[in-house]
Amino acid sequence: MPQADLPLDVKLMTAATRALTALFALMCLGAFGLWAVWHPAWSVKAISVHGDVAHQNAVALRVQLATPMQTTLSSSFLTVDLHQVRHLFEGVPWVRQAVVQREFPNRLRVTLSEHRPVAWWGEAGGGQLVNTAGEVFDASPDDIDGLPELVGRPEQSARIWALYQPLAVELDRLGLGLERLALDERGSWRATLNNGARIELGRGTQDDLLVRVARLTATLSQLTQRYPGALESVDLRYPNGYALRVRGVTTTIDGNGKPQPNKR
Repeated sequence: MPQADLPLDVKLMTAATRALTALFALMCLGAFGLWAVWHPAWSVKAISVHGDVAHQNAVALRVQLATPMQTTLSSSFLTVDLHQVRHLFEGVPWVRQAVVQREFPNRLRVTLSEHRPVAWWGEAGGGQLVNTAGEVFDASPDDIDGLPELVGRPEQSARIWALYQPLAVELDRLGLGLERLALDERGSWRATLNNGARIELGRGTQDDLLVRVARLTATLSQLTQRYPGALESVDLRYPNGYALRVRGVTTTIDGNGKPQPNKR
């Protein structure tokens, strides 16, 4: 009998049967998929770690991540949350970035990038360092010596590191090492040299500050030759010159670089 000639109730029964059959097929397919996903063959068997591991070897990582990894790795290889695994690795000291990838059939590959320290944040040995991107991170190294100190609010760390680099190069022209650079709450900069001398840089943009320091380095060699090893402090906050203090002498330098010493 043609489909069009069937009674309405028969048409409804046929449509319902087809719908139930399709639904059953979908349920079977879903059940098979879940079984396949959670089959022991798909469990994560191993994690390989690559990249920068100078401060975090495999043993140290295993000890630090054993407990939090248990929950994460209870998932199937196909469903494990790679973002969560990355977050766990990036929470380990010295790890700046972790890239996590699946390796068929049951391994995870983690590639690490470590922080590269360039300065202490605050006091040397205080447990915080600054990396090459100007970011502050927590670490307690035992084998780092000779790093400068950067001081300020944590959100200003990149700005302070950005000024430190050209400032250190400029001062190095005179054989002076920049040991400490600080930005206070009022926006005023102060530098401390490796001979203990202090430089008041004042406020302003990076370009403004570097112009003041360049004015200093252009004339300081003449003065330090007259008073070798006696430099105590420099004040660059003058509009057309700077004030220089050496032991026993206070000297004001005008805009032409001419000293006007006054005995103390």
